[in-house]
Amino acid sequence: MIEVSNIRVPLGRGGSEESLLAAARDDALRTLGLPASSLSQIELHRVSVDARRKSDVHFTVSVHLALTDPRAEQIAVAALPDRDARRVRLAEKNAPTWPRPAATTALPTTAHLRPVVVGAGCAGLFAALTLAEAGLEPLLIERGDDAERRTGAVERFNAVGDLDPESNIQFGLGGAGTFSDGKLTTGTKNPAHRLILETLVDGGAPREILWEAKPHVGSDILPSVVTHIVARIRARGGEVRFRCRLVDIERDRGGAIAGIRLQTASGEERVACRDLVLACGHSARDVFELLRDRGVTLARKTFAMGARVEHLQADIDRSQYGSAAGHPALGTAPYKLVAHTDTGRSLFTFCMCPGGEVVAAASEPGGVVTNGASLHARAGRNANAALLVNVNPQDLPGDDPLAGVELQRACERRAFELGGGVFRAPAQLVGGFLAGVPSTGAGAVEPTYPRGVAWGSVEEALPVYIVDAMRHGLPELARRLRAFGAPDAVLTGVESRSSSPISVPRGADCASVSTPGLFPCGEGAGYAGGIMSAATDGIRVATAIIERR
Repeated sequence: MIEVSNIRVPLGRGGSEESLLAAARDDALRTLGLPASSLSQIELHRVSVDARRKSDVHFTVSVHLALTDPRAEQIAVAALPDRDARRVRLAEKNAPTWPRPAATTALPTTAHLRPVVVGAGCAGLFAALTLAEAGLEPLLIERGDDAERRTGAVERFNAVGDLDPESNIQFGLGGAGTFSDGKLTTGTKNPAHRLILETLVDGGAPREILWEAKPHVGSDILPSVVTHIVARIRARGGEVRFRCRLVDIERDRGGAIAGIRLQTASGEERVACRDLVLACGHSARDVFELLRDRGVTLARKTFAMGARVEHLQADIDRSQYGSAAGHPALGTAPYKLVAHTDTGRSLFTFCMCPGGEVVAAASEPGGVVTNGASLHARAGRNANAALLVNVNPQDLPGDDPLAGVELQRACERRAFELGGGVFRAPAQLVGGFLAGVPSTGAGAVEPTYPRGVAWGSVEEALPVYIVDAMRHGLPELARRLRAFGAPDAVLTGVESRSSSPISVPRGADCASVSTPGLFPCGEGAGYAGGIMSAATDGIRVATAIIERR
């Protein structure tokens, strides 16, 4: 297999997989000096947009290709002149695979208990799938609903403010990622990434996520994708229960996991287990409290809070793509920005949703939480992103490991009060925020938060050090991306659930340092920061369990 990278493809040839492949194939064969007849296979490996020069926006493509005579591949690469050798290499096609069931694996009994996975977000789903593929018949429990019922609960909350604390944008099949943009970008490299992407495609995600540099699925497609993964877990002997909540853990005399207690519609139930994967997500505050009360070691960690910022997507497109904005091959433009301020803190964007909307992401009565989402088409009028500032452990009072949770909750409750107590969100124009002046209404950017907004001052819901960093950093972001200078951009608060304020320390074996048999996993435990990293961590933890059996 040969990899040819840095292939320049003009926008006019980038409208589809076929046209990109055709353009890349021509370049690759010309570079290698080979005829088309020598090619047996070619596939897109990576496609990105190069917009560094606004007058020359184009695609940069990498492909993997195989020759009809595999022996000729090494010869072709070795014969390249220096000017071409820098972008051509031999690439081994070692795709990761799921673990195969061991021939001696026994069915779960009292002597060989099945592993239990708590939480059906990305980490929990991929942990359970890995365990199921290995023949361990896991039990996966999820406090919220399946995708269909969960969608109904979210729609009902958006329409009338009837919050279901067990099934909402935070809780339910797929976790918080299901009702998001479904971004699959990650800053890490891991062989499991390809396996995760292929699993999502098998479940109905678009094929282009296999090669796009910034892939996404969309909240209109993700519910069916995660439903497909559940069906796959069940087909391989696993059990998946919804509306099933962890309420207690039991430890033996040595401190190891001995069992758990579950709350279901029919009452409380005990399940014996020795391997407990805790993939509950960053909003399962009752689980954090349970761990603390049962003596499981917890630690504070840095997290972030702020607000959602909305701009007109057309302004973002022009700022990013110049005169190429609106080209059908490009779609809507994303951004990722950071500003290091004189306050000693950084202001940064996170979970940017092109053509999306700000969503109502509360999971507790009396608190307002914002997040972002977009459909696969990303065709909405506005762009939005979290605008965040780090909160460090030393910013928090006392020594309670859950002090960060209490800060989040206090800000959410203040936002609820500012919104009038009906899950409206406080909102303020960026110009007014920078000037310290409350806002009374929208300009060109109409806020998309579905429960409606209460115009006024967002800063009243946030700590002073976050507000100061936002005020210092916004002008710097405007210098980096012109659209951020729009005074009628909208801030909607609060964005408090971008990351977990705690971690559950674990060792090299992925088990809790204080509780053998407990496997902290994913975002809630402090080991991931998005769909891909959470799914990867789920596979990592499940593999650790498989290897010790």
